[in-house]
Amino acid sequence: MRLPWWLPVGRVPEMKAKDLEGLRHSDPGLQIVDVRTAGEYERGHIPGATSLPIQSFQRDYPNLGLDPDRPVAVICRTAHRSVPAVRLLNSKGYDAFQLAKGMNAWWNAGLPTTNR
Repeated sequence: MRLPWWLPVGRVPEMKAKDLEGLRHSDPGLQIVDVRTAGEYERGHIPGATSLPIQSFQRDYPNLGLDPDRPVAVICRTAHRSVPAVRLLNSKGYDAFQLAKGMNAWWNAGLPTTNR
């Protein structure tokens, strides 16, 4: 039985918050997609992240213009909503991974956010 694309089950590649912050500075090609709601994104997100809520991700991710030759970090609050987005991107040939434990881990590590 094939499961719906959006089920947040199973394991996907992930990266710890401090490692992602290091990659953000060392790899200018890193693409960051935040799949939380627009309101969550506006209250604070990783600098350079693009917002695309998970509810419309499957339909609208092609509009982001992601480069399949560059890594994609997918972000949500708890690393729950990011699972299906990573799974979908990986199935389309992207090198995608999620932020382990989501924005909660980012905030707990005291890493920078912006609301611009």
